[in-house]
Amino acid sequence: MPVTVGPYGQSQPSCFDRVKMGFMMGFAVGMAAGALFGTFSCLRIGMRGRELMGGVGRTMMQSGGTFGTFMAIGMGIRC
Repeated sequence: MPVTVGPYGQSQPSCFDRVKMGFMMGFAVGMAAGALFGTFSCLRIGMRGRELMGGVGRTMMQSGGTFGTFMAIGMGIRC
């Protein structure tokens, strides 16, 4: 895909930049969803204190990584 130059001289981002941006956007959305669902599920099973923070953090990282990976794959397909 050739790089086109816009009317003000800026060029389009490369495919790798788009994949990286897709991963970061997906990671942020996944972290937010993981915070909501992780907090609810950890409180439901009775976690408190440090155990709660660890469980929510683990859920946030897992869902962020998963959703970020799928968003990166989607952006790679679009390139």
